Amino acid sequence: MKRIALDEPAVVIIGSGAGGGTLAHELTRQGIECVVLEAGPYLKNEDYENDEWKAFNQMAWLDPRTTSGSWRIARDFPSLPAWLVKAVGGTTTHWSGATPRFKEHEFKALSTYGHVEGANLLDWPLTLAEMEPFYERAEMAMGSTHRQGRPALPANNNYKVFANGAERIGYKRYATGPYATNAAPYDGRPASIQDGFNFQGDKSGAKWSIMVREIPRALETGLLDLRPDSHVVRITHDASGKADAVIYADKDGNLHRQSARIVCVAGNSIETPRLLLLSDSARFPNGLANGSDQVGRNYMRHLTGSVYARFDKPVRMYRGETMAGLIADESRHDPSRGFVGGFYMETISLGPAFLAAFVEPGAWGPDFARIMSSYANTAGMWIVGEDMPQADNRITLSTTVRDHLDLPVANVHFDDHDNDVAMREYGYGKAAELYDAVGAIGHHRTPPYPSTHNLGTCRMSDRPEDGVCDRNGRAHEVANLFISDGSQMTTGAAANPTLTIVALAMRQADHLAGELKRGNL
Repeated sequence: MKRIALDEPAVVIIGSGAGGGTLAHELTRQGIECVVLEAGPYLKNEDYENDEWKAFNQMAWLDPRTTSGSWRIARDFPSLPAWLVKAVGGTTTHWSGATPRFKEHEFKALSTYGHVEGANLLDWPLTLAEMEPFYERAEMAMGSTHRQGRPALPANNNYKVFANGAERIGYKRYATGPYATNAAPYDGRPASIQDGFNFQGDKSGAKWSIMVREIPRALETGLLDLRPDSHVVRITHDASGKADAVIYADKDGNLHRQSARIVCVAGNSIETPRLLLLSDSARFPNGLANGSDQVGRNYMRHLTGSVYARFDKPVRMYRGETMAGLIADESRHDPSRGFVGGFYMETISLGPAFLAAFVEPGAWGPDFARIMSSYANTAGMWIVGEDMPQADNRITLSTTVRDHLDLPVANVHFDDHDNDVAMREYGYGKAAELYDAVGAIGHHRTPPYPSTHNLGTCRMSDRPEDGVCDRNGRAHEVANLFISDGSQMTTGAAANPTLTIVALAMRQADHLAGELKRGNL
């Protein structure tokens, strides 16, 4: 592994997930040395526990957080508003694998939806046409099924119930993907063995993740200095306001200062703004790059909810892939439904332990027992759609709780927008209609889980007063500071965000490489 001296100004990437890990691979592939600081350990496929709660405790970001707002998460999971991974590869090591693209109108939310009361909508400073070549590169890297001739995954029972219901109620756009799990051997990874749950980590390696693909390849270049168990606590700057170093704590709590030429922050949409807020100074009294008071604002987590349906015969949803297919018909913009934007319906399955925790948090008694005793006969789907950015949905520093390094933890404040509520209710209704069409004998609406799609908080904007970074992810106020994760998303769209985060990171890497070559950074 490359070793870069602490006093050598380097390209420093904070976080090794979809954004940071992709950026490290793309830059080292182009001959640029990088330091990657990852707060968690370097877990590999063989290390994963095949047990839901053991794996959760092994992989999840368990540092405390606080929660406020009227969203139900504040009641059900007050110290766990987000379900993220703290390890090399980030949350790509436990993600579902869905890889739909954003649609053209979703890059133009303000222009398309118009004024939505209470929403802080903005058009992206990018277009779908500009993103398309990077979407293609990302799909090739991730091995998305249904793309560039790659085969589809086989249908499991959960999907067959889902697809039959879709057909009966008139949906047309449903399939077993696109997913970044191999249906046939591809890119050095094996085909899926349809081994059920992998929210706790995919031991086979058939599912794409940064840990499986990008990190090993970046290390092979000899240009990556990967430092796990390195929790960044502050970014510093010089007299001109440029970032000049990153301060981080190792696993023993010892502090180190890595000199930086460029800093790319990819700590996810909760930890990225938290770090910028912690990096205040006389020049940036409200936090680094936060003169506009936009850092942490416009937090989005996607509209979500699940429906589990009971049948009189076994479904065994746990066999096959966790998410085995999706319906795209409702991902359009059609205000006649009572809301702007759209949503996807995607199959989902949880093991008994997770289902008991998440199907109806705090429930007990006959109704809960009926849900659990019907486990083998249950089919499940997840509703995921575009939620509205709101200025007061934001990440701030907690005033009451500090972490193991004695730093204020992130407080996550969220209130559902009326548009979110209307979309969720409509989605619940369509899910029930779908399952009723194939003979369901009952169904249960599950409230949102801890957030896995965390977006916004350092959003792209043309004008500095509207956001934190420009169309290349460069901070408006700090010339060599870049936002490299889902924080930079201007709006959330309906699609699962990982493909777009990877595509944005590829685009940013090309921009950085060009700027370095021209001597502009």
